[in-house]
Amino acid sequence: MKYYHALPPVLIGVSMVLVQSQIAVAISPQEVEKIGRDITVRIVDSQNPTNAGSGIIVKRSGNTYTVLTAYHVVKGDKKYQIFTPDGQNNPIRSVKRLGKEIDLAVVEFSSSKSYSVATIGNSDKATRTTTVYVAGFPAPRGAIPNPEFFLNKGQVNANGAAQGDGYNIIYDNDTLGGMSGGPVLNEQGEVVAIHGRADEQEIGEKSQSKIVTGIGITIYSALRQMLAIGVDVGVLPPDVVAATPKADDFYIRAYNKYRQKDYKGAIADYTEAIRLNPKYDEAYNDRGIARSELGDKQGAIADFNTAIKINPNYANAYNNRGNARSDLGDKQGAIADYNTAIKINPNLALAYNNRGLVSYELGDKQGAIADYNTAIKINPNLALAYNNRGVARSDLGDPKGAIADYNSALKINPNYANAYNNRGLARSDLGDPKGAIADYNSALKINPNLAQAYNNRGNARSDLGD
Repeated sequence: MKYYHALPPVLIGVSMVLVQSQIAVAISPQEVEKIGRDITVRIVDSQNPTNAGSGIIVKRSGNTYTVLTAYHVVKGDKKYQIFTPDGQNNPIRSVKRLGKEIDLAVVEFSSSKSYSVATIGNSDKATRTTTVYVAGFPAPRGAIPNPEFFLNKGQVNANGAAQGDGYNIIYDNDTLGGMSGGPVLNEQGEVVAIHGRADEQEIGEKSQSKIVTGIGITIYSALRQMLAIGVDVGVLPPDVVAATPKADDFYIRAYNKYRQKDYKGAIADYTEAIRLNPKYDEAYNDRGIARSELGDKQGAIADFNTAIKINPNYANAYNNRGNARSDLGDKQGAIADYNTAIKINPNLALAYNNRGLVSYELGDKQGAIADYNTAIKINPNLALAYNNRGVARSDLGDPKGAIADYNSALKINPNYANAYNNRGLARSDLGDPKGAIADYNSALKINPNLAQAYNNRGNARSDLGD
């Protein structure tokens, strides 16, 4: 029997008050957080509270407030409610999308109370390496059933031409589901973009660091979409000037191709981004991941090496190089890379998870569990770490503890086929073949190509005399 580890991985009369800073003076992170908290709302489907997103208060006219958000947060014929910063619940009066192919919408709600309105910043200045903060309200999930306001600091990876759904800015901030539609703030507390979504990653045996963790639409791009449908915004964004494509444009295009599993196409665009900007460490790192997806581990390591040479404090590149080294059988080299990644960024949960996997493979199951514990402490919603800890616990003769971990993984990600398969094995170990078969069935419903689940189900049926 084989256990599976986890692989990472309206038109509304809008007239905003837009105030642009004359002199860019950074404020403290605490001040940015207060601004973010005051202008960010939570948007919830009243019939399904787990279907939640965020939004930005951009205007008040009498008792009518206008909120800018991601369209996918409010699409569909549902009854949405807005929770304001003081916790008040207000029904949404209207929803209008900004452009047919753009993931933006403006919505209205009514309240006699006074709430802060966002200040709009110069999104053209939110260039690569610029510090930004992403704010929002994570959706209830897993170990966090009642999430609070969340704001995380990071930096821009690319700001270029719009791609799919109008997304044109990429940043490395850690984001969570439910934050879609929330503000991306600069160091002055001004809104420079609307957060669209977090990067998605398939579940597998170990986790690459995500190529990116957040993508969005710049505020200037959003304003242009409003103008296109005749919405008065009070301030005109700069005219778009035709220009030769820049490195950021190819980086964003490569990201879209990677998401579509066009790894060769992604590599070609990352290569062009690097040609235009030979110091583009993120492009080297991400090209390395794409090369790894195609099985070119040596080529991937070469790219990670270059990314690290450009930026010796690039924790994700060390983590990714560790993965490639592990795949090539260099377990000690992998652990050395994970150690360096953790030294640079002690909160890099994926590096702890991946070091745990290599420790497990080397027979140090207790050490593996310790790393999974740390990964989970850093990120309580890291389903793969729960799954992996469950595998180690099962091997150490603790099937009940293993089942508890698989339950946690499945609560976070109900479509986690490997966790169903592994829970089925633990149930078999506890003498529950019927429960095991039910889990194998669930695993196969999600992933009909999970061969081990067929084999394990056959064994369980045999135990029942079938």
